[in-house]
Amino acid sequence: MYYTYVLRSKKDNKLYVGFGKDWIKRLKEHNSGEISSTKARRPFEIVYFEACLSKKKAVAREKYFKTGFGRRFLKSRI
Repeated sequence: MYYTYVLRSKKDNKLYVGFGKDWIKRLKEHNSGEISSTKARRPFEIVYFEACLSKKKAVAREKYFKTGFGRRFLKSRI
């Protein structure tokens, strides 16, 4: 299983979209500053995640969430 996840920065209230095998571990990595692209925006909270059967589908879903349509979808869910 792979997961596509959406995090919200408690600092600037902006969203971050990512994917991985273990979204709980990734959340901890983001919050501990191990991920350089989000280090300055800590702390984060998980606001949405989806399970996917393959890495390919998780990546496709991540890319979708980064589009205007995907952002609109997330806004209606969060």
